[in-house]
Amino acid sequence: MTSTRTRVLALAGVAALAATLAGAAPFLSPPANAAGKIDASVRADLADDGTATFFLRIDDGADLSAASAQKTDAARAQGTFDALHAHADATQHELRAILDAAGATYETFWIANTIKATGDERLVDALSERPEVTRVRSEQVTALAEPVASAPAAAADGTPQWGLDMIGAPEVWSEFATRGEGVVIANIDSGVQYDHPSLVGSYRGNNGDGTFGHDYNWFDPTNTCATAPCDNNGHGTHTMGTMVGADGYGVAPGATWIAAKGCEARSCSETSLLRAGEWVLAPTDLNGQNPRPDLAPDIVNNSWGGGRGDTWYSEIIESWRAAGIFPAFAAGNFGFGVCGTVDSPGDNAAAYTVGAVDSTGTVAGFSGLGPSSIADGKPDIAAPGVDVVSTVPGNKYQALSGTSMATPHVAGAVALLWSAAPALAGDIEGTSAALGLGATDKEDLRCGGTAARNGVYGEGVLDIRQAVLDAPRGNAGLLKGTATDATTGEPLAKVAVTATGTQTRSTLTDTEGHYQLRLVEGTYTVGGELYGFHDASSTVDLIAGAEPTVDLALASAPVHKVTGKVTDPQGRVVPAASVHVDGTPVDAITAGADGSFAFPKIAEGAYIVTVVPAEPALCLGPLHADLTVDGDETVALTVPYQVDTLGWHCEETRPAWIKGRDTVAIAGDEDATTIALPFPVALYNGTHDQISVTTNGLLNVTAPRLGDYANGPLGDGYKPNGLIAPFWDDLVVDGRASVKTATVGKPGQRSFVVEWRDVRLADQPRSRISFEVVFAETGGFTFQYRGLSGELEHGASATVGIEDIGGGIARQYSFDLPVLRDGVAIRFGK
Repeated sequence: MTSTRTRVLALAGVAALAATLAGAAPFLSPPANAAGKIDASVRADLADDGTATFFLRIDDGADLSAASAQKTDAARAQGTFDALHAHADATQHELRAILDAAGATYETFWIANTIKATGDERLVDALSERPEVTRVRSEQVTALAEPVASAPAAAADGTPQWGLDMIGAPEVWSEFATRGEGVVIANIDSGVQYDHPSLVGSYRGNNGDGTFGHDYNWFDPTNTCATAPCDNNGHGTHTMGTMVGADGYGVAPGATWIAAKGCEARSCSETSLLRAGEWVLAPTDLNGQNPRPDLAPDIVNNSWGGGRGDTWYSEIIESWRAAGIFPAFAAGNFGFGVCGTVDSPGDNAAAYTVGAVDSTGTVAGFSGLGPSSIADGKPDIAAPGVDVVSTVPGNKYQALSGTSMATPHVAGAVALLWSAAPALAGDIEGTSAALGLGATDKEDLRCGGTAARNGVYGEGVLDIRQAVLDAPRGNAGLLKGTATDATTGEPLAKVAVTATGTQTRSTLTDTEGHYQLRLVEGTYTVGGELYGFHDASSTVDLIAGAEPTVDLALASAPVHKVTGKVTDPQGRVVPAASVHVDGTPVDAITAGADGSFAFPKIAEGAYIVTVVPAEPALCLGPLHADLTVDGDETVALTVPYQVDTLGWHCEETRPAWIKGRDTVAIAGDEDATTIALPFPVALYNGTHDQISVTTNGLLNVTAPRLGDYANGPLGDGYKPNGLIAPFWDDLVVDGRASVKTATVGKPGQRSFVVEWRDVRLADQPRSRISFEVVFAETGGFTFQYRGLSGELEHGASATVGIEDIGGGIARQYSFDLPVLRDGVAIRFGK
């Protein structure tokens, strides 16, 4: 069966796409109502069921002028990050206090000074009266710039694709000895197949020894593929291939890439795009923790958008620019010869916006045209976007057409420009000017402008060779050298060489051990890292026009034994966990039944050890722990609970069954009722004195829900929300079954149980299951199970977990997984 949630999501995506096709703005909110700040869409949501999930837009953005004036890459990024955080903390403080006092679920954003919250009409009205709140609106959803697909293409033989030839990329490779080395590109898109043959070599998470480290290199706020990069659409893999793909696909194949999955599939929610925007400025580990602005990319490609005249993403773009991150945006695919059709955010002043041309240099019929209603000079430039062959999932290649395909040509070109003319790195205005000066003028004045800049081609068709020729390259020097084995003198391939100084740039040595980096003049520390060797470093003063040689001799490192045990936060053994020492070619091993593991040989060095629990330890999350090996090591690895953004987690424990006594008046296949609770029950930020009970193994703190026979994943934002789901499936309470409650214990230490007894599974009439939720007056609640046999009874078609009333935050134990067990209870709490 198709779940209710899945149907809602699909229809929302179709509606947004249809609105775009009609020339409407799918995510432009309706005009504000009479209250002045509250959009009509929020009022409509409140009228629907008494609650709404909404965004609070708060005053103006932070002052980033001091941060953007910093001289080094790292200082600009850190300064921007610090300024944004400080401003958000100062201006959101009182709003957070109001939300906390109301017990509301909310999420804060620092990059756009926005709060996403869920509450009732009284809360919405109270918040709108605050002077710092400028607008209360519903979530905006935009679409990927949907390309037009052509037939699948055969793998290339290394010959550059036509678009690369048109913009002069191969000439830059040969004439300036650069392919984008030292530059990091990101995309916010549908994801990337990281191990695609044409992309795996340039992924920053590739350790060069057959292993991968995805922390700080991949982020998935949609939770589609949170532990490693993936692409459930193909769009993001295609755009990344045009930027950095090997084998003649990528404009800058020497650059490295990272990615954020800001789009669920064909559409991109505001929540995911905001989270992705923050990650681009300050990448985090896979858990979204420990931000590192120093690991921010240099360039970010955005081949998504929709509607016109909306500035909701402008603060994010301006923040990237302040940090020295170049923001490339697609102009959109709904021009069709009509002026004023550049999509948002591409029509924002801070975006660098790209239209599409075909192989003759003629603007594509679909390409969005200027002028913009909110910014001058859109689009900024045009680039190849018709029948562009690039990478797609499944290790395949395909020709696609769209401004989505044109934009990564520009992002890759900026990587070449910054690699060849490092003085421009981080200088967004200077880079934009260089691209415009190098572009081939195309006179088309139907949408206004001049031959040098008009609403059809912008400043013309991209010519990166000319841009590099005209760029200021005089204050740069070329740092080069060879990495060798200090003992044998043999060259070492895939040594990670990093130069740190006025700029920070990294590259890998080739098969002959050679490397080179073009940098602005200054003093640099040059370091080399390779598994099995001690790090080597040297200092050099780089003078403009010079080509100093810094060779690195790496001494081989001794190896040692690493042993240990994996436990949970309660000190209990975690059997069968996967343990891997990241940054080594040593295969992961599986811990034993007693949680123990042993690596016979790990070279001396500093590493991250990653532990991934085996199912069904679904309350536990992965562990990333520091490991320093300088002798035989014995380590204790405590795997943490998976904790959601509001601090809720689950843990497996021993059951203590409580028998229900009082019958709840529900029966049949689809039925629900609301019952009073003997004591307040907390779920996320709210407490509740009543709860709805359904025949389908579901409790709901907002309202009874009928027709939810098909379960869905938790935390996806789609109704029903506010759930406690011990076993959400299509169940039947027939004459043999019942739902009962009971209250036991002394006041202050009471327990309240809701028990589903011998209920029948609709899809397997001979199967019955008993389960219950036990609420503790002291806080938290526990799911317990009896009589499980067979996959369906173990949860193969059930959802187990909890969700906040906004639907965007959840602690899901399982979804359609047969992992429930007799003798194991699941406790939820903070």
